[in-house]
Amino acid sequence: MKKILTIGEILVEIVASSKGDGFLEAQPLTGPYPSGAPAIFIDQVGKLGAPCAIISRVGDDDFGTLNLRRLQQDGVDTSGITVAPGESTGSAFVRYREDGSRRFVFNIAHSACGRLEKTQAAADLIHECSHLHLMGSALAAPGMRALALHALQHIKARGGSVSFDPNLRRELLGAPGLHEALQQTLAATDIFLPSGDELYLFTTAQNESDAIAELLARGIKEILLKRGEQGASHYSADDRLDAAPIAVREDDPTGAGDSFGGAYIALRLNGHDAASALRYANAAGARAVTRIGPMEGTSTLAELDALLIAHKNN
Repeated sequence: MKKILTIGEILVEIVASSKGDGFLEAQPLTGPYPSGAPAIFIDQVGKLGAPCAIISRVGDDDFGTLNLRRLQQDGVDTSGITVAPGESTGSAFVRYREDGSRRFVFNIAHSACGRLEKTQAAADLIHECSHLHLMGSALAAPGMRALALHALQHIKARGGSVSFDPNLRRELLGAPGLHEALQQTLAATDIFLPSGDELYLFTTAQNESDAIAELLARGIKEILLKRGEQGASHYSADDRLDAAPIAVREDDPTGAGDSFGGAYIALRLNGHDAASALRYANAAGARAVTRIGPMEGTSTLAELDALLIAHKNN
């Protein structure tokens, strides 16, 4: 089986219980929950039994321990996570607005993961793994970005593959050097997983079909367009596949796209055809929103099968 690697932030997420715009007054909070887009992604990969690892950095604190325990419990190789004495694990505070959109306050760039460095354990994993999954959030901080781009070049040079999820939060868009890193990553991408309008970030196209055609012409082999509650679509040079939405009660959408991506990559790289992997990924994204906490909704194959059977029977 192909071993899947990701690089990027590990943090805790703390969620406001009340709805509104931001944190300008005291709020009731719930959490901490294990989080970080790459961490959620790789946790989902591990839960499906695929060999996988993450390179990151956490503080020697309860928040770091919380994440390490969850990832190890779910089958993720954590040998590439540095525990930094005296430093703090990253955090994200999130509050939902009335319309369902979210407002974040991040502490990533100045947390332990923001000072990610190449270690011998990281170098060993980069050499060992044959697939790299990167997210835009991991390219926003200079330390994470440098190591992510090094791994990208190394794994591609050895004949490995790359998947890329832009996963760009408004709060991170102004990071220096981010635009160039995104373009460099896209140029090496085999499987592209944008959500909604992220499809247009890297093209001059004005409609979906033209954007897809332009991206495929650049050498991307597969595009997975995540449509949220509208399901998902898979595009390749030969075909289009669609996954219909699965009706569930939404409690917390954070992490749904990461769960979708983790399920698709885990299964697609290890024996499933595109249609099967898309079907399970769509179910993983749907199930993820039914749990409060971004990593609480990652799923085993048995849990995804149960959801798909229930959906079919309804």
